[in-house]
Amino acid sequence: MLLSPPRQEVRVLELTTKVQSEVNSELSKSQRDYYLREQLKAIQRELGESDDRGEELDELRVKIDESGMTAEALKEVNREYDRLRRMSPGAPEYTVARTYIDWMLALPWQKSTEDSIDLSEVRRVLDDEHYGLDKIKERITEFLAVRKVKKDGRLRQPILCFAGPPGVGKTSLGRSIATAMGRKFVRISLGGMRDEAEIRGHRRTYIGALPGQIVQGLRRAESNNPVFMLDEIDKLGNDFRGDPSSALLEVLDPEQNVAFRDHYIDTPFDLGKVFFVTTANRLDTIPAPLRDRMEVIELGGYTEEEKLQIAIRHLVPKQVDEHGLRKGQIGFNDDASRFLIRHYTREAGVRNLEREIASVVRRATLQFAEGRKAKLTVTRKFVQDVLGAPRFTHDEVDERKLIPGVAVGLVWTPVGGDIIFIESAMMPGSKGLTLTGQLGDVMKESVSAALGYIRSHSGELKIDPSIFEKNEIHVHVPAGAVPKDGPSAGVTMLTAITSLLTGKTIKPRLAMTGELTLTGQVLPVGGIKEKVLAAHRASVRTLILPEENRKDYLEDVPEAIRSELTTHFVERASQVLKLAL
Repeated sequence: MLLSPPRQEVRVLELTTKVQSEVNSELSKSQRDYYLREQLKAIQRELGESDDRGEELDELRVKIDESGMTAEALKEVNREYDRLRRMSPGAPEYTVARTYIDWMLALPWQKSTEDSIDLSEVRRVLDDEHYGLDKIKERITEFLAVRKVKKDGRLRQPILCFAGPPGVGKTSLGRSIATAMGRKFVRISLGGMRDEAEIRGHRRTYIGALPGQIVQGLRRAESNNPVFMLDEIDKLGNDFRGDPSSALLEVLDPEQNVAFRDHYIDTPFDLGKVFFVTTANRLDTIPAPLRDRMEVIELGGYTEEEKLQIAIRHLVPKQVDEHGLRKGQIGFNDDASRFLIRHYTREAGVRNLEREIASVVRRATLQFAEGRKAKLTVTRKFVQDVLGAPRFTHDEVDERKLIPGVAVGLVWTPVGGDIIFIESAMMPGSKGLTLTGQLGDVMKESVSAALGYIRSHSGELKIDPSIFEKNEIHVHVPAGAVPKDGPSAGVTMLTAITSLLTGKTIKPRLAMTGELTLTGQVLPVGGIKEKVLAAHRASVRTLILPEENRKDYLEDVPEAIRSELTTHFVERASQVLKLAL
């Protein structure tokens, strides 16, 4: 009698047989696939068709070898390339790897433009494209002179920040620098940018990842040493997506940006050859660490004479051309241009001036469209017919009737300087001090400090101390809808209240600026050039400025303006009152 084998052994044999048959079928499938693939290649060869993907990958290999990228970048690209070769073109990762390699190949690792450093040509380009701005032109020429002399070793590129009101030519100056140096020009606007990834790129794990704007700008320029303008750096935001101003710290630090690491390319890229230029309307909104990395060059407003020259040389020819007229058909006489500048615009830059010139040229174009043949000369009357009655009377200070309690101050705004009238009145009551006119905390403190100084020196000023017990003082700054704040109205507040309490009127055509301490010391303030130009535009003839601002006044204010003004520099409140009253 035969014994059947144990059930366990039967199961083992069944399993072994099953695995063996599966392996055989798998092998036969892969052999079949290989055989078919080889057949396909042979058929394509016979038909004269090539294996596109293989050729494409071979071309990619050649491009990678010739790209001139750094050893670290090459290592990263080779790793992605090896993955690409092993992947099927239908795999989702294939496109990601391919896009990354394309980006790395498109970056200008070794491509750069040759600087043309003919200093006389540089000066000519800057003078042709911009009138005035001598300080900035000199700074650019100095920088290029260093490049010309220093042939070997690393040259640290400065990070220039052009700060000033709108319309004074900050952005166009960056373009002129690029033209003068013979470099490519890239501009990105930072206004309203809130996402850190806009600067540093997205990591490749995200769908739709891209490099940041810095790397994208270099790819567009196709050069590793362009003039790179970061416009409106004072308007960067921040939210839950990060802080772009902090991400810029690495970009704009000459010590760190030689190995800038974008999250997408994930290898260091040398930004040391890039000439970064930034622009801002105001400096107080730029974080201090970022401001520290930049060399700030202030562009004040233009004088009336400078605006006239800009209009004649640049704005009028540009508008005539844009409206389809020829130079011989229309001409502006100097008197009409001056009238337009003086009575229809009151700004630091020239944007409004260009708009008004465009309105005048448009009316002239209408006449030519209706059949006019003779040349048109723009006169005062023509300007007034087109633009209506003058918007600004030239003599703003003389218009206001100065009475005791009114003083004229100078203020700085992000769009240039302006004059401000501070009014005070006294009435019976016990409220003490009332302030109106949308004043900020700093200005309110200035009024309180001024009143504190007056009360503590009432004997010297011959003011009866009992006035403060029986009366209330009201200080008002007109244009109440406009928020006003800043530390430059202290001496004006002091003069207005002292004028009220002593019954003396301030001297005509006099304006002042300066911060005041409780002990009567006059502290320096900013924006001197803009304030002085605003005073000159408003027909002020005497100025009171802090002693410590003397150097700013002499350096920044043009000689032609200084010659028309009488300027007093003061250190103490008593000097202010003596000069003003």
